[in-house]
Amino acid sequence: MKKIVIYTDGACSGNPGPGGWGAILIFKDIKKEISGNMDNTTNNIMELTAVIEALKALKFPCKVDLYSDSAYVVNAFNQKWIYGWMNNGWKNSSKEPVKNKELWQELFNLTKKHDVTFYKVKGHADNEFNNRCDELARNEITNN
Repeated sequence: MKKIVIYTDGACSGNPGPGGWGAILIFKDIKKEISGNMDNTTNNIMELTAVIEALKALKFPCKVDLYSDSAYVVNAFNQKWIYGWMNNGWKNSSKEPVKNKELWQELFNLTKKHDVTFYKVKGHADNEFNNRCDELARNEITNN
Protein backbone atom coordinates (compact mmCIF):
# COMPACT_ATOMS: atom_id res chain seq x y z
CA MET A 1 0.00 0.00 0.00
CA LYS A 2 1.22 3.46 -0.84
CA LYS A 3 1.54 5.81 2.09
CA ILE A 4 -0.24 9.15 1.77
CA VAL A 5 -0.33 12.07 4.19
CA ILE A 6 -3.47 14.20 4.14
CA TYR A 7 -4.24 17.49 5.88
CA THR A 8 -7.81 18.80 5.94
CA ASP A 9 -9.77 21.76 7.22
CA GLY A 10 -13.26 23.16 6.99
CA ALA A 11 -14.55 26.68 7.59
CA CYS A 12 -17.86 28.44 7.77
CA SER A 13 -18.89 32.10 7.76
CA GLY A 14 -21.69 31.92 10.27
CA ASN A 15 -22.80 28.53 11.52
CA PRO A 16 -24.83 27.81 9.46
CA GLY A 17 -23.72 29.92 6.55
CA PRO A 18 -21.53 29.73 3.45
CA GLY A 19 -18.73 27.24 3.94
CA GLY A 20 -15.55 25.94 2.39
CA TRP A 21 -13.18 23.05 2.80
CA GLY A 22 -9.59 22.39 1.81
CA ALA A 23 -7.25 19.43 1.74
CA ILE A 24 -3.65 18.71 0.85
CA LEU A 25 -2.66 15.22 -0.27
CA ILE A 26 1.05 14.42 -0.03
CA PHE A 27 2.76 11.43 -1.66
CA LYS A 28 6.54 11.49 -1.32
CA ASP A 29 7.40 15.01 -2.56
CA ILE A 30 4.22 15.51 -4.60
CA LYS A 31 1.53 17.77 -3.10
CA LYS A 32 -2.00 18.13 -4.45
CA GLU A 33 -4.42 20.76 -3.14
CA ILE A 34 -8.19 20.35 -3.45
CA SER A 35 -11.05 22.49 -2.15
CA GLY A 36 -14.74 23.20 -2.52
CA ASN A 37 -17.69 25.07 -1.02
CA MET A 38 -21.36 24.96 -0.08
CA ASP A 39 -23.87 27.77 0.25
CA ASN A 40 -25.68 26.96 3.49
CA THR A 41 -23.76 24.60 5.74
CA THR A 42 -22.03 24.19 9.09
CA ASN A 43 -18.43 24.05 10.22
CA ASN A 44 -18.77 20.37 11.15
CA ILE A 45 -20.18 19.50 7.72
CA MET A 46 -17.23 21.26 6.09
CA GLU A 47 -14.74 19.42 8.33
CA LEU A 48 -16.31 16.07 7.39
CA THR A 49 -16.54 17.00 3.72
CA ALA A 50 -12.84 17.89 3.59
CA VAL A 51 -11.89 14.44 4.89
CA ILE A 52 -14.38 12.63 2.63
CA GLU A 53 -13.31 14.48 -0.52
CA ALA A 54 -9.62 13.94 0.24
CA LEU A 55 -10.12 10.19 0.68
CA LYS A 56 -12.32 10.03 -2.43
CA ALA A 57 -9.50 11.64 -4.42
CA LEU A 58 -7.31 8.57 -3.81
CA LYS A 59 -7.43 6.29 -6.84
CA PHE A 60 -6.56 3.05 -5.02
CA PRO A 61 -6.45 1.79 -1.41
CA CYS A 62 -3.76 3.59 0.56
CA LYS A 63 -2.26 3.79 4.03
CA VAL A 64 -3.25 7.29 5.13
CA ASP A 65 -2.01 9.51 7.94
CA LEU A 66 -4.79 12.09 8.17
CA TYR A 67 -4.26 15.34 10.09
CA SER A 68 -7.21 17.52 11.11
CA ASP A 69 -7.76 20.28 13.64
CA SER A 70 -11.32 18.99 14.13
CA ALA A 71 -11.74 17.16 17.44
CA TYR A 72 -15.21 16.22 16.13
CA VAL A 73 -13.70 14.19 13.27
CA VAL A 74 -10.59 12.85 14.99
CA ASN A 75 -12.30 11.81 18.24
CA ALA A 76 -15.11 10.04 16.40
CA PHE A 77 -12.52 7.49 15.28
CA ASN A 78 -9.78 7.67 17.93
CA GLN A 79 -12.27 7.62 20.83
CA LYS A 80 -14.37 5.07 18.90
CA TRP A 81 -17.54 7.19 19.11
CA ILE A 82 -18.56 6.12 15.62
CA TYR A 83 -18.78 2.45 16.66
CA GLY A 84 -21.06 3.36 19.55
CA TRP A 85 -23.24 5.42 17.23
CA MET A 86 -23.54 2.53 14.78
CA ASN A 87 -24.26 0.01 17.55
CA ASN A 88 -26.95 2.34 18.96
CA GLY A 89 -28.73 2.78 15.61
CA TRP A 90 -26.99 6.10 14.91
CA LYS A 91 -28.02 7.60 18.24
CA ASN A 92 -25.52 9.47 20.39
CA SER A 93 -24.95 8.99 24.12
CA SER A 94 -27.95 11.26 24.79
CA LYS A 95 -30.12 8.90 22.67
CA GLU A 96 -30.55 11.65 20.06
CA PRO A 97 -29.96 11.07 16.32
CA VAL A 98 -26.34 11.61 15.31
CA LYS A 99 -26.02 14.81 13.27
CA ASN A 100 -24.59 14.44 9.77
CA LYS A 101 -25.28 10.68 9.78
CA GLU A 102 -24.97 10.33 5.99
CA LEU A 103 -21.56 12.00 5.99
CA TRP A 104 -20.37 9.81 8.87
CA GLN A 105 -21.55 6.71 7.01
CA GLU A 106 -19.73 7.79 3.85
CA LEU A 107 -16.56 8.53 5.81
CA PHE A 108 -16.75 5.21 7.66
CA ASN A 109 -17.05 3.36 4.34
CA LEU A 110 -13.97 5.18 3.05
CA THR A 111 -12.02 4.13 6.16
CA LYS A 112 -12.81 0.53 5.24
CA LYS A 113 -11.28 1.07 1.79
CA HIS A 114 -8.20 2.88 3.10
CA ASP A 115 -6.10 2.22 6.19
CA VAL A 116 -6.59 5.61 7.88
CA THR A 117 -4.92 6.83 11.07
CA PHE A 118 -6.35 10.10 12.40
CA TYR A 119 -4.18 12.73 14.09
CA LYS A 120 -5.36 15.91 15.83
CA VAL A 121 -3.37 19.05 15.09
CA LYS A 122 -3.74 22.41 16.77
CA GLY A 123 -5.69 24.77 14.51
CA HIS A 124 -4.41 28.21 13.55
CA ALA A 125 -0.99 27.43 14.99
CA ASP A 126 2.38 26.70 13.43
CA ASN A 127 1.52 23.77 11.14
CA GLU A 128 2.08 25.04 7.59
CA PHE A 129 -0.16 22.41 5.99
CA ASN A 130 -3.06 22.96 8.40
CA ASN A 131 -2.74 26.70 7.87
CA ARG A 132 -2.74 26.22 4.10
CA CYS A 133 -5.90 24.04 4.33
CA ASP A 134 -7.55 26.78 6.38
CA GLU A 135 -6.57 29.30 3.69
CA LEU A 136 -8.01 27.06 0.95
CA ALA A 137 -11.27 26.66 2.89
CA ARG A 138 -11.62 30.37 3.61
CA ASN A 139 -10.82 31.25 -0.02
CA GLU A 140 -13.68 28.99 -1.09
CA ILE A 141 -16.08 30.97 1.12
CA THR A 142 -15.03 34.31 -0.36
CA ASN A 143 -15.01 32.94 -3.92
CA ASN A 144 -18.43 31.30 -3.54
